[in-house]
Amino acid sequence: MAFTHIPVLLNEVLEGLAIREDGIYVDATFGRGGHSRKILERLGPNGRLYGLDRDLTAVEAAKSITDNRFKIIHSAFSNIKDVCEMEGILGKVDGILMDIGVSSPQIDDPSRGFSFEKDGPLDMRMDQSAKLDAKTIVNTYSKQDLAYIFKVYGEENFASKVASAIVRDREKEPFETTLQLSEFIKRVIGGKPTPKHKATRCFQALRIAVNGELDELQNALQGSLDVLANQGRLCVISFHSLEDRIVKTFIKDQSQGQKVPNGLPITFEESEKLRLSTAKLEPIGGAIKATPEEIAMNVRSRSATLRVCSRLKRLP
Repeated sequence: MAFTHIPVLLNEVLEGLAIREDGIYVDATFGRGGHSRKILERLGPNGRLYGLDRDLTAVEAAKSITDNRFKIIHSAFSNIKDVCEMEGILGKVDGILMDIGVSSPQIDDPSRGFSFEKDGPLDMRMDQSAKLDAKTIVNTYSKQDLAYIFKVYGEENFASKVASAIVRDREKEPFETTLQLSEFIKRVIGGKPTPKHKATRCFQALRIAVNGELDELQNALQGSLDVLANQGRLCVISFHSLEDRIVKTFIKDQSQGQKVPNGLPITFEESEKLRLSTAKLEPIGGAIKATPEEIAMNVRSRSATLRVCSRLKRLP
């Protein structure tokens, strides 16, 4: 089946990357290549683009790009530093794009098990070669662990109630499909109908747990510091507050540099020189959101947040 994918914040990403014709770029979350194809359009003959994705279906889709300036690599974006080292481009990359989270084709394909509105197996693996799936978590994790996942990763107010109900009910019959679980969660939470499906937060939490998404993001951000060339750009698109908080904090921390402890006999100018010499990133603007026009064309863009920063010059 063919699934459509509309790249979010496309113009904002292209502007944020400040693409040079002869530059080296990494689309760390290729998806279906919407961003990658537009990046390639702006590259000259000597430009290079590397695409990473841990989804085997995405890697297969990338083979439709027959451009010798492009290379697709099956890898989680958390391995960006190792991949770039193997490709001989460590510290030479002019721009990195990270479009975090589940892609539209993954959501729209019931067989992948991401959607609470379409029936499919309880899977949710972004990398189909991985062992852990949502079915295993739902049917084997303890009540305490499930409650933690729902509360921390999904910010679900009824985390304990849902976890207790799942553990109690799975003894009679294990959970096998997405609709079976989503309808069960809906009944457990109860209350009046809401615009957002009552299983939304729990499904988000399970997806994050299955794929280790927050750790993946932390590792990818840390790796980008060694991957980027001086003045190289990092563009990160996130889709919920947990991700955006990590990105925002990372950029803030890496832009502040080393602070001198209070009480040391050092002038303010010397303190500032040390701080600036050890800072690694410079934020470029603040949070960027989709325009009303884009949201009207692609409703999934309404929750997207883009943050852009630049790699500060390394000292000799």
